[in-house]
Amino acid sequence: MKHKKYFDELIAILLKIKTEAEMSAFLSALLTPQESEQLPKRIQIIKMLKQGLPQREISEKLNVGIATVTRGTKELKSNHFKNIEVPK
Repeated sequence: MKHKKYFDELIAILLKIKTEAEMSAFLSALLTPQESEQLPKRIQIIKMLKQGLPQREISEKLNVGIATVTRGTKELKSNHFKNIEVPK
């Protein structure tokens, strides 16, 4: 990662946030409206993939490119999303 130091600092800051209200305020201030829309969609992609939905269907439901869904599939195979739970 090109700017690992900056990424590590972001992680440290996020870990200091204690409440949902603080996190919401922080992310609202930090992210652009477009980023605030895209980031939750990426979480939904992972949840839908875990539920077994086809990539094309996810792409259409969330109005995202197939490449974005495919990236989620690749990262899911790397076991990076253990903490994203799907209701049973």
